[in-house]
Amino acid sequence: MKIYFAPLEGITGYIFRNAYEEIYGSVDKYFAPFISPAEKCPITPREKKDITSENNKGINLVPQILTCKSEFFIEASKELQAMGYKEVNLNLGCPSGTVCAKGKGAGFLPETLALQRFLDDIYSYAESEDLKISIKTRLGYYDPDEFYDLVDIFNSVPISELIIHPRIRADFYKGVPRKEYFAYALQHCKCPLVYNGNVYTAQDYDELVSQFDRSLDPVMLGRGLISDPSLADKLKGNTSETDFTKLKKLHDTVYHEYQKIMSPDINVLYKMRELWTYWQTLFGDNSRDIKKLLKAKKYAEYEAIVYGGLLTEH
Repeated sequence: MKIYFAPLEGITGYIFRNAYEEIYGSVDKYFAPFISPAEKCPITPREKKDITSENNKGINLVPQILTCKSEFFIEASKELQAMGYKEVNLNLGCPSGTVCAKGKGAGFLPETLALQRFLDDIYSYAESEDLKISIKTRLGYYDPDEFYDLVDIFNSVPISELIIHPRIRADFYKGVPRKEYFAYALQHCKCPLVYNGNVYTAQDYDELVSQFDRSLDPVMLGRGLISDPSLADKLKGNTSETDFTKLKKLHDTVYHEYQKIMSPDINVLYKMRELWTYWQTLFGDNSRDIKKLLKAKKYAEYEAIVYGGLLTEH
C-alpha cells in the first residue's frame, strides 16, 4: 500500500523529512507545508530552502500551494516547475482563522463560483504545461452538505488526486471525521481519492477498511504518524510494535540538525516541544517528566530529562 505524509506547518520541514526517510523510510509521498505566494513573490527564500532538491535528496516530495488567486498559483507553479517539480498540491483544507479570513484554505470552499473559475484557470495552465495538480480539501466551511456541490466542481477538472479530510472548517481537528461523506465521494468522484483523518493505529485503518468495504490505498497520515512514527511500518506489516530505538534515533537526528541552524537554546527547544506534544502519547507512565521537558529552557535541562530517563528506559 502507498502511504502519504501530510504536511504539518512547523513540524514536517526538510529536517524532519530527511530524518524520517533515513530512519523509517516507509512513506511513498511527502507533502511539504504550504507555500503562500504573494504578488511579486511567488516563493520566499525560506520556502524555497525547504523544498529545494539539495535538501530533499531521495524524497518524493510534493509542494503545496495556499492561495485563492489563480495568477498567484500559476506563478508559484512556474517556479516549482523550474525547480524540477511535476506535481503540486492545492490547499483547500487549512482551518486557521487568519488563513480563512483571507479566503484561502477552507475559507475558499463556500465561494463556489470563484472556486470554479480558479480551478478552470489553474487546470487550463496545468494541461498546457503537463503539470499534475492534486487537491487537499475539507467537506465545506459551514456545513458538510456543501460537499455535494464541491464534488460537482471537482469533477469538472482533471484532478490528479483528491485528498479528503472529512471534516468542515468549524470542526478543526476535533470530533469524529464525517466518514459518510467520504463514502459519497467513493461513489461519485471521478478522480483518484485519498483518505486523511484520525488514523492513529493499525486498528483505526482496519476499521475504515471494514466500514468502506474496500482498501484505502493510498492513505494520508498526519498527526497519527507524528504521534507514532512506526505507524507506516505497522500499516505495511513491517512491525506490530513501536520501535523506540528508531524513535530515539529520529529524536537525536532532528534535535542535532536543529542545533546546527538555530539558536539560542530556547528556539530549538520550542521545535522539540512541539514534537513531544505528539510523542507523549507513547510515554503514558512518564507524564511528570514530559511536563518538565515541555518547560525546559536550556539544553542541559532538556537533555537531563530525555537522556536521563525518557529515551533510555525502553
